Amino acid sequence: MRTKKITVKEIEYVAFLFAQKLMTYDEPIPEFGTRFPNILESCIETPFMQFNKKDLYRGLIGKASVLFYFIIKNHPFQNGNKRIAVMSMLYLCHKNGKWIRMSNEDLYNFAKGIARSKPISREKIVIQIQRTLKKYLIDLSDA
Repeated sequence: MRTKKITVKEIEYVAFLFAQKLMTYDEPIPEFGTRFPNILESCIETPFMQFNKKDLYRGLIGKASVLFYFIIKNHPFQNGNKRIAVMSMLYLCHKNGKWIRMSNEDLYNFAKGIARSKPISREKIVIQIQRTLKKYLIDLSDA
């Protein structure tokens, strides 16, 4: 089954708003319109890239992992990138019938660890994200 894509509008109306409401941590997230141009678009298109008609990132776990990584590392927003990355990854999973059984706090702490990683370690970090998702990913009906 093909992984359903998410759009900038979905990030704005679902992930961004949930991050603002549920994950403030005494640090406000600026308005969506203040984001840096084209970076978010790149972050949400990269997981679905193909070469020779083959996905570069396979399956929901592969796509969710790089989405999470790139939103954190490419900073499409002035503030709140880790929180928006968490909610965007959760939304992508939800749209594809899955959920991540971790608390918001654990997900945010996981995101902080990814943010501290060195860009030179990208492949290792993405594999770490994939392993974590494999461990905590459940069917939406079990959530």
